[in-house]
Amino acid sequence: MLVDNHNRTINYLRLAVTDRCNLRCNYCMPAEGINFVKNDKLLTIEELKQLAEILVRQGIDKIRITGGEPFVRKDLMVLLRYLTTLDGLKDISVTTNATLIGPYIDELKALGIKDINVSLDAIDKTTFERITRRDQYDTVHENLIRLISEGFNVRINFIVLEGQNEQDIIPILKVMQHYPVSVRFLEEMPFNGGSKSFQKIKWDYKAILEHIAESFPKYKKLEAPSTSTSINYQIEGHQSTFGLIPSFSRTFCGSCNRLRVTAIGDVITCLYGSPKVNLRDIIRGAEGEKGVEAAILKAIGTRAKTGFEAQEEHASVFDSSMTSIGG
Repeated sequence: MLVDNHNRTINYLRLAVTDRCNLRCNYCMPAEGINFVKNDKLLTIEELKQLAEILVRQGIDKIRITGGEPFVRKDLMVLLRYLTTLDGLKDISVTTNATLIGPYIDELKALGIKDINVSLDAIDKTTFERITRRDQYDTVHENLIRLISEGFNVRINFIVLEGQNEQDIIPILKVMQHYPVSVRFLEEMPFNGGSKSFQKIKWDYKAILEHIAESFPKYKKLEAPSTSTSINYQIEGHQSTFGLIPSFSRTFCGSCNRLRVTAIGDVITCLYGSPKVNLRDIIRGAEGEKGVEAAILKAIGTRAKTGFEAQEEHASVFDSSMTSIGG
């Protein structure tokens, strides 16, 4: 079992497989993109498998595959097939923009990997294309409907962006009310490759809830695990639910059970903090698995108590792009 220096049990790994993405969302990176790392700096599939096995041995029982866009990586399914064989791993999930997942839906279902988070920041096509800077709306919509209709546990992640997509909050709830999905509204974070900076936001989780309540006053709060980052609700008469994630307000730090490993092997114990150690160099060196185990324990033992504390220790944190941090 992994327990940090604040007595929080860490059982959830967000494992990035690439820093590359085929979209250019304006809240994530500049229009020209970022300097993606060279392939030899990325963890190989074999190294990712090895790290996953080590961490599961140490007590991780939930792994979410992130990127970048995970399905940019052609050998992703090799890793996913392997993860399904790990004893002790109870939950495998994927976060995707749903542009490239289509050809893999059947195998994902056969493997039992049915928890899929779809990043979708607009239900209107014009708004979607303006935010993503790409013409992929129809593909995303088709794959999203297919995932829902084939029984996947779909959660839609919608980042509320001031002046860009507030007008889509109510429409996306209206569209999804007939489906068993969760629409989760996230506060914007300034991880955009340094293209924008801010110290406060208009659309915090309270403002988002107030906006929804104006159109849907009859809603109820749902129970959620203590480690959940999402405050969940259901509108009367809706099959869907909605959630609010205070990713900028950081109200959930006290129960944080997450660990991140980036595509280059950096261990990040808080989204707002600096990398603690690089596992790629260790796993490729003489120390091997024992060195990795020791490095993880050391990183877990020096976690910041909150995201605000982590940010104080990492002044340049907002120069990073979410695609390089690991989603």
